[in-house]
Amino acid sequence: MKKAFVKSYGCQMNAYDAARMADVLGAEGYAATDTVEDADVVVLNTCHIREKAAEKVYSELGRLRVLKGERKAQGLDTRIVVAGCVAQAEGAEIQARQPAVDVVVGPQSYHRLPDLLARSRERRVVDTEFPVEDKFDHLPRRRTLGASAFLTVQEGCDKFCAFCVVPYTRGAEVSRSVAAVLAEAEKLADGGVREVTLIGQNVNAYHGDGPDGAPAGLADLVRAVAKIPGIARIRYTTSHPNDFDDALIRAHAEVPALMPYLHLPVQSGSDRILAAMNRKHTGDAYRRLIDRIRAARPDIALSSDFIVGFPGETDADFAETLRLVRDVGFESAFSFKYSTRPGTPAADRTDQVPEAVMAARLAELQALLDSQRHAYQRAAAGRVFDVLVEKRGRHPGQVAGKTPHLLAVQFDAAPHHIGQVVPVRITEAGSNSLFGELVSEAAAA
Repeated sequence: MKKAFVKSYGCQMNAYDAARMADVLGAEGYAATDTVEDADVVVLNTCHIREKAAEKVYSELGRLRVLKGERKAQGLDTRIVVAGCVAQAEGAEIQARQPAVDVVVGPQSYHRLPDLLARSRERRVVDTEFPVEDKFDHLPRRRTLGASAFLTVQEGCDKFCAFCVVPYTRGAEVSRSVAAVLAEAEKLADGGVREVTLIGQNVNAYHGDGPDGAPAGLADLVRAVAKIPGIARIRYTTSHPNDFDDALIRAHAEVPALMPYLHLPVQSGSDRILAAMNRKHTGDAYRRLIDRIRAARPDIALSSDFIVGFPGETDADFAETLRLVRDVGFESAFSFKYSTRPGTPAADRTDQVPEAVMAARLAELQALLDSQRHAYQRAAAGRVFDVLVEKRGRHPGQVAGKTPHLLAVQFDAAPHHIGQVVPVRITEAGSNSLFGELVSEAAAA
């Protein structure tokens, strides 16, 4: 049997797309493999958000070129595919830098992968168009499901942040219809999925056609998904502060299945830097929004994204970011040094921050964020949470899952609990996860 190896870099959207590419190849008779040396097709689903992510792809391609040569010497054919955002942005450069690549395909065209692979036997192929047809209409039924699954509902971005390439690699904001999303969610539920994470580049900009033909918002979609039998939990990511409306805030208060966890990137606490980033919100506007969300759902856990060292950032600007972090308090966060992305407005600025300064600021920010994360985890000790069991744990006799606030928990229990929501008392807070014990419903009460 032919085998396919699919590796994904970057965001949840890429993880979803990688799984769907595996489904496309599976429908063509390819079995999934975790061993790249055995693969007849190797797909790298790439991310272009940060420079190091792109360079990792080129490094990986160098190793794959050697592997391809070794397999060819054994009479075995290996097709190498570069998909995703690096493919979309750097298709010509990929072909120039790595002749071993057979197919370059953008994130809107991967449903064409079987045809592209067939054509690549005659010549190398690049497909980075934005096709008119909806790729979701051409994707096969999802094959491998667990207790939790991503579900793409929106793609693209119209925000044009000065540091970001997503509008150029993913295109304009588009949304799937409510009916299409519900149809896929129902199939996920039928396959045993208990938790669905609705994903998009700006998921709360969702505006898909509703049952009456009028555009529906993300809150409408959440309420509709919550009615599907078997779906116990709903999450969504990633959001933009400017698209957060009152209806979505009300949904957090009124829809029990919508989990009390929110990833809401702010990027900086400095209004001057936020304006330079073209974020179109201020630090205080973000604080006020968080206050409104917390008023609706007091126990909500918050996560965010931060960039340090954006061109022109001063010590005073960075101090404003630290102040915002202290004011808000985050359960978790992703923080990075600014990296230049060709083609973005910020790349042409002459006031780039020195690498050493960025590194020092990032270390200080991450120390603050880590202290908040550890305090949040320690506060969970002794409490009972409903945990969705997702998989076996690290050690024999263990299982692992997530609390409503997306905290990872490991505890001793039989594997038949996988896919169930069970009460767990937290006994210990580790550096990256919690440890607990299964309790009966009566004890939990």
